[in-house]
Amino acid sequence: MNVYFGTSVFRGIAVGKISVYTHNDISVRKIIIDDPEAEMQRFNVAKDTALQQLDVLYHMALEEVGDDNAAIFRIHMMMLDDYSYMDSIEKYIRNSHFNAEYAVFATGHSFYDMFLSMEDSYMQARSADIKDITERLLMILYGNSEQKIGADEPAIIIAEDLSPSETVRLSHSNVIAFATASGSVSSHTAILARTMKIPALVGTGIDVLPEYNGKLAVVDGYSGCIYIDPDEKLVDELILKHKDEKLKSSRFLEYKGRRNVTLDGHEIKVNANTGSRNAVDDAVDNDAGGIGLFRSEYIYLSKNRFPTEDELFDEYKYAVMEMAGKEVVIRTLDVGADKRMDYYGLPEEENPALGWRGIRYLLSRPDIFKTQLRAIYRAAAFGKVSVLYPMVSTIIDIGRIRKVAKEVRDELDADKVPYGKIKRGVLVETPSAVMISDLLAREVDFLSIGTNDLAQYTMVIDRENTLMNDFFDPLNISLFRMIKLVIDNAHKYNKPVGISGEMGADTSLTQIFLAMGVDELSVTPSEILPLRKVICSTSVEKIKGEILQQLWN
Repeated sequence: MNVYFGTSVFRGIAVGKISVYTHNDISVRKIIIDDPEAEMQRFNVAKDTALQQLDVLYHMALEEVGDDNAAIFRIHMMMLDDYSYMDSIEKYIRNSHFNAEYAVFATGHSFYDMFLSMEDSYMQARSADIKDITERLLMILYGNSEQKIGADEPAIIIAEDLSPSETVRLSHSNVIAFATASGSVSSHTAILARTMKIPALVGTGIDVLPEYNGKLAVVDGYSGCIYIDPDEKLVDELILKHKDEKLKSSRFLEYKGRRNVTLDGHEIKVNANTGSRNAVDDAVDNDAGGIGLFRSEYIYLSKNRFPTEDELFDEYKYAVMEMAGKEVVIRTLDVGADKRMDYYGLPEEENPALGWRGIRYLLSRPDIFKTQLRAIYRAAAFGKVSVLYPMVSTIIDIGRIRKVAKEVRDELDADKVPYGKIKRGVLVETPSAVMISDLLAREVDFLSIGTNDLAQYTMVIDRENTLMNDFFDPLNISLFRMIKLVIDNAHKYNKPVGISGEMGADTSLTQIFLAMGVDELSVTPSEILPLRKVICSTSVEKIKGEILQQLWN
């Protein structure tokens, strides 16, 4: 038996025969051509064909993984129109008189290496997208068709890697899991696998050998390993493990419709983090108390331009109507750092995490800010809406935000456009915001703690840098002390405090947050019922003293 360990991107267990998937190697020749204009025309035809194929994939993905994740292929289409990428190809053809195949290959190789060498893991993962579009262009130029993925019967795919377009073409009927030798959890492939609910492992280092074809394998998405040629006893144990995990999940269903009340009567809100219509639907299905964080940037990332006021309004209105009177907290555009698109006009920064991002970007671009605020105010006419401002670090920010919001209301009044009242909140995600949280609480209606960024800025550790994994401690006492300080400061002014970062979904921390007095947890929809179970099984008064004592001793 051979065992390979990797990173799980979707929990589950699959047992089946292996189907080895290998890419057709394309041998690219460098040829000097006589007619650069004709070669450019040939390339442009290939590019148009690629755009058509990506559009088909986009609509296929809409059905499989929803609009939020289908946006990957819109991003690929934008990459094909990227000036620097296209300019490089054109120079190879027009200036150097190279054939289109070599021009595409050389450009793709250069851009792939550039992204792969970046320190940011998110940007590193974009190298796979460059590789995908480059291989697509080469396949079209050579007149090749797309390879079949998988066998005629249910199988586990093993491959060196899978591109996003290959992943979305995986058939639910004949692909029960996959394991790749390389890849990262930040890749679009991993994101798609999670959405498609396919047990999947990346970065296993698995040997992609032809002799593995047809061999029995088990992918264990709970422990992150794949077993090849396992014995019958191990298979039985893993199948039993899967049944136990599914049974645990089914037990959460009894908590649907129940209030989030502890054994001693403390009630806490459990809301959903969303960003798309599919996620909103999931929030409804999982009995969310509301939407605690609507990530607006997903709407922006799905386009190659800034969305219009009406486009934003339609998405916000959908969420508000589906929530049927429950609160919807909409975060204003949070761009910068790892969330970048060409049309944002963001400059190259030495340290973008400390630069032009969040509310700083919006206050510098009042046109973009006002468009979004108009859409939010209009959506508030249909239900309970709050707005959450990211990366606020000074009181001055609040004053500037208030001025823009008043201008928006005045403009809506002048245009005779109906709108509703909204509550205002601040996302506490910097040590600066923590230390002035009492002042912030006086100025706004609620506070929300973004633990992802707060942990990063507190411990001075880039959360996208895999080299820092061994140094990052999510249970760092300094972080919990900061959270407690924010809660205490807000409660002095009777303002509620929520947690919207990943820590909020960690059920091992739920009792700590309850003891601290947090008012709301906002998590991915699938985590709502497990959280409710912990809340309903906890007596705060019994654990409060011991937990709080640990924070200071």
